[in-house]
Amino acid sequence: MGKEQRKFSAGMKILLIAGMILSIGLVGCGDDDQDFTVEEVEVEVDPWENMDPKETSRFDGEIVKQPDVSWEPYRVDRDVRAVYFTEYTLSRGEEYFQSLIEKTNNSIVNSWVINIKNDNANVVYLSEVPLVKEVGADMNIMRDVGHVMNVLRENDIYPIGRIVAFKDRIAATERPDLAIKDTSGNVWRDNKGDAWLNPYNPEAWDYLVDIAKEAAMHGYKDIQFDYVRFPTDGRTTEIDYEGKDEEMLKSEAIAAFLNYARDELKPYGVFVTADIFGWALVETGDASVGHHLETIVPATDVILPMVYPSHYGPGIFGFAKPDLHPYEMVYQSIERAQERMSAMDHDGQLARIRPWLQDFSASYLGAGNWMTYGPDEVLTQIQASYDAGVEEWVLWNSSNNYTWEALEDVEVEDFTDDD
Repeated sequence: MGKEQRKFSAGMKILLIAGMILSIGLVGCGDDDQDFTVEEVEVEVDPWENMDPKETSRFDGEIVKQPDVSWEPYRVDRDVRAVYFTEYTLSRGEEYFQSLIEKTNNSIVNSWVINIKNDNANVVYLSEVPLVKEVGADMNIMRDVGHVMNVLRENDIYPIGRIVAFKDRIAATERPDLAIKDTSGNVWRDNKGDAWLNPYNPEAWDYLVDIAKEAAMHGYKDIQFDYVRFPTDGRTTEIDYEGKDEEMLKSEAIAAFLNYARDELKPYGVFVTADIFGWALVETGDASVGHHLETIVPATDVILPMVYPSHYGPGIFGFAKPDLHPYEMVYQSIERAQERMSAMDHDGQLARIRPWLQDFSASYLGAGNWMTYGPDEVLTQIQASYDAGVEEWVLWNSSNNYTWEALEDVEVEDFTDDD
């Protein structure tokens, strides 16, 4: 099957007068009293065409300046069908990189999720963000970001930048004023020794948002915040959240960060999305990690619940061994979320659902509790998503070894046809 040709909002139409205003913003204003005669003519605009936010956005000392021109009208939207790649996978040489492009072009996949700030808190390329440089967080792993982005653009592969947010062993260590502290005033650490940025601290927000702005300048169309939550393990009872508003719930702090990020990134023309635990679609209380569905969906453009069957506990939806029921786990999770969202009394826009699906085998669950996940198990999760009314998804495999044979043999219509 050839890659499905998406009918983007590439057919977006704007008035010529808007194009002239855009041009003026790029090159600077001329004489104040100069007259222009403008005829209103509709023109077709390719949202990927002639877009280089680096021309209008820059870092100037400690201040990240907003671009002079808003790129929001050029936001590129699509029904994402993605796989996740680490920076190490994309740095295995040009031949291997091109093989991934070819696999994508010959499959149902149309998007890539790529690390910007990884699980070790490193920005994966040399950064110009002042605080990233100050704490030594960048690492030149993806050596030629421009080349990667150009190839993705040429092949119409939608680029999503993953930013591991509040889990941050580097910045939280080098800048304790931004970190979660213990009651003795020291940087608190979880069971793995990781430090965390304080989700209640707006300065910590700025660090993450500045990294996101730089990613947008490189051409990423979607900024996906992972670990956008509070820690789950370690001696959490010893935590002292300095600066915490006692009236603010954890879920409200997470939503406040996402709202702030969306406002700050709005001129860059990117979508702001957030990874959340799958059980947040089912649990209705204010979770200790800050994932509460009704609070988070008004604050971001897309939520990505991790509805991996292996991640649910025994008894969920009546199934003693959830990993053995991939269709039911995905379908019922999304259905519950849809029901809760439709019952919300909210006038504004709510986030779309784009689930993370399981493309790995969870042998760590122990004998009898897991099964091998191959093409059938992956495809049945995708089918469950469509059946539940969601036409987007992302596959996760930490080693980036995906079931390409399954993804190359299907088209969207295979999941959406009623017959």
